[in-house]
Amino acid sequence: MQNPSSGNPLSPSYPVSAAGNALRAVRLLHERDELRVMDVADQLGVARSTAHRILAMLVFEGFAEQDRQKIYRPGPALRAIRGSRATPPPELAMIAHPHLRRLADAVRETTHLMVLEGSGTRFLDGVEGPQALRVSYRTGTLLPAHVTSGGKALLAELTPDRLHALYPGGLPGGRTSAPEDFDRLVTELATVRRHGYACNLQESEHGVNAVGACVRDRMGHAVAAVAVAAPSSRCPRARLMELTQPLLTAVRDISREL
Repeated sequence: MQNPSSGNPLSPSYPVSAAGNALRAVRLLHERDELRVMDVADQLGVARSTAHRILAMLVFEGFAEQDRQKIYRPGPALRAIRGSRATPPPELAMIAHPHLRRLADAVRETTHLMVLEGSGTRFLDGVEGPQALRVSYRTGTLLPAHVTSGGKALLAELTPDRLHALYPGGLPGGRTSAPEDFDRLVTELATVRRHGYACNLQESEHGVNAVGACVRDRMGHAVAAVAVAAPSSRCPRARLMELTQPLLTAVRDISREL
């Protein structure tokens, strides 16, 4: 129902507080990707017991999932509404961490777990390599996706329309916004899709090279990426190619547990 003078929707005249609160909770979950009971209570102005019942109903209906830390994240019903936007499973970091550690021990370099966040990659977890000269882990950092190996691997999974929507004004960061730079990225992502992994040759940080590949959910959708990062002095492109096999084994192992 619309307000004829302003074009804004009017509140219904009949009582729909329970349904309205549930819908507002779904909207919050869609916008934030994670909620706690206190978040819903504060935002909706309801008691925590009421917020808990609302979230329990979202879980029952498939709109939310709860992890072991009592955090609610988008469930299969909400992910389906979002369409092709895949959401990392709630326990992704916990599942992936032992594999990151084993991979770091095997290749003796730093490993990262990251997800796509808009046109950036958010680093969720990392394990530093055992050598004195090593790349530090970047947990919590957000970097432009097009300059990280894991970010490129995730961008390569997007449809052309979604990729263009992320970069309406061209590529940000160290590159110019000239159309040919975006075209070069598109060409590079086609190569990433063929090979199954992406490289970062000192693009995100001088002196650091990396290789990354996607972690997939049970439907085969890319939900995260794992990268191995090393000093470029010890790990030129040829060495990166040697790291792809243990990397691909690690992402397959993580994917099987999701």
